[in-house]
This record gives sequence, C-alpha cells and structure tokens, in this order.
Amino acid sequence: QVQLVESGGGLVQAGGSLRLSCGVSRNWFSINAKGWYRQAPGKQRELVAGITNDGSTNYVDSVRGRFTVSRDNAKKMVYLQMDSLKPEDTAVYYCNVGVRLGPFSREDDYWGQGTQVTVSS
Repeated sequence: QVQLVESGGGLVQAGGSLRLSCGVSRNWFSINAKGWYRQAPGKQRELVAGITNDGSTNYVDSVRGRFTVSRDNAKKMVYLQMDSLKPEDTAVYYCNVGVRLGPFSREDDYWGQGTQVTVSS
C-alpha cells in the first residue's frame, strides 16, 4: 500500500514562509516525485509547481519567484518552499508522486492527504 505523508502546513501572516514536505512510505521499485497542487475553496485543483526526472521545474505564474520545489530521491521526499506568502495562496496543498510497485509495473499517480495553508492579511 503506497502512502504519501505530508507535513508543514499551517497559519502564517502575509509575507511569511512555510516549507511543505511529502514522504513516500516504503521503498518501492521506483518513485518519481512530480510536484505540488493546490485547491482553494470553490476552485479547481491547480498545478503549483512541477519537477521532472532531470530536475527541471515549472511553476504557475502566480507563484514563480516565490515558491521553490525540490526533491531528495534517496530520502523519497519532495518539498515546497513557499516564501513571501500572500492571502491568495490560501488552499489545501497536495503532493503528487508517481510510483512503480515492481519492475514490471506501470507508473501510477499517488496523492498526499493534503495539508492546509492559510495566509492571513
């Protein structure tokens, strides 16, 4: 059973920082940390920051220059450093990881349980 465990959310004032972490349970055949999504009340889930196998990153325009996605494959972790937070960043944040359970398995997407980030003005 693949489980992703997120941590690091919370309440912060505008201009503050938070660091989200996401870890994968057990040592599966391959783990491909893909990035972070968020969903604000009444809105669709959107990609906030993505990271590829070669380490290339991409960001939604609203967070570029303020957020940084990174991963540690050895530790099976993916991170989202969020600086200069704004009230409009308030949302539930989800990590997204691709996992192959075995050498002949396809890669399936898995999601963290979500962590609430609230930015007060």
